[in-house]
Amino acid sequence: MGLFITFEGPEGSGKTTQIKKAGDYLRRKNISFIITEEPGGTKLGNELRNLLLNKSSLKIAGKSELLLFAAARAQHVEETIMPALDDGKVVLCDRYSDATVAYQGFGRGLEIGGVRWINNFSSQFLQPDLTLFFDLPVDIGLKRAMSRISKIVDSSVEDRFEREDLQFHVRVREGYLALIKSEPERFRVIDALKDIPEVHREVCFHLDKSLKRLKAKGLGVKD
Repeated sequence: MGLFITFEGPEGSGKTTQIKKAGDYLRRKNISFIITEEPGGTKLGNELRNLLLNKSSLKIAGKSELLLFAAARAQHVEETIMPALDDGKVVLCDRYSDATVAYQGFGRGLEIGGVRWINNFSSQFLQPDLTLFFDLPVDIGLKRAMSRISKIVDSSVEDRFEREDLQFHVRVREGYLALIKSEPERFRVIDALKDIPEVHREVCFHLDKSLKRLKAKGLGVKD
């Protein structure tokens, strides 16, 4: 069995930059890995990603949004994540089920128990071995995110969630913090206000610790 590591954080936290750098680190160590994302990771997931993240004339109700994310995850776990783990690879995933609890549960105000049930059903109860949460104040993260978006000329820019109001994003961060409090053994909180190299060093530290724990159990990932 491989190692399943998820990267979570509010908008502008730099997690996508860090997941790419983590992949480079594993490549230098000759460790077999994949980088994937949610929604996405499959053809169906990418189609749903375009619908969920890009600006559109469609109005998507909160429950519909939840179920679309769940559909993308069901395909993602079945087609991409589980086969990679069964092959002994490290799976680095940019967002996963915690994001659904934070965004659709806390952010949209949907009932948390129902969100968790749908998460478990769509993911086949697959939980990450480690979740890295990149934390920073909401207002700073949004400024970063909007600055990045302003430089993109593509009409299909993914900014649907970034354009939600400030209180939505405050609720999302509160949701993540509640998850961290409930599962402190799985989460590692990283200060995303630090510079990119410093954050990367901390990510590598947690990656190495997880790989060592796996080896200590007599398991391992593919070299």
